[in-house]
Amino acid sequence: MYLSIGNNYMVRKSDILGIFDMDNATWSRWTRQTLTLAEQSGQVIDAAPGDIPNAFVLCREDGAQKIYLSALTAATLRRRVEEPMI
Repeated sequence: MYLSIGNNYMVRKSDILGIFDMDNATWSRWTRQTLTLAEQSGQVIDAAPGDIPNAFVLCREDGAQKIYLSALTAATLRRRVEEPMI
């Protein structure tokens, strides 16, 4: 199954390692450094162009780390992950 993270971006639920609130997670120097290094190496995908990202989704896709920035809140993304299939 897939998770819609906004602006027509989808990620496989099985690829998701974590969903993080941008405000809470970026208090950590380690998280800020990790995001900066990931952006410099092309691992960050902005799924919220023109918007302030509220959350980021850490994924492992085909053995490579990807970080998706989303305008949706972490709570909304988590709720979507947990929704039962219809």
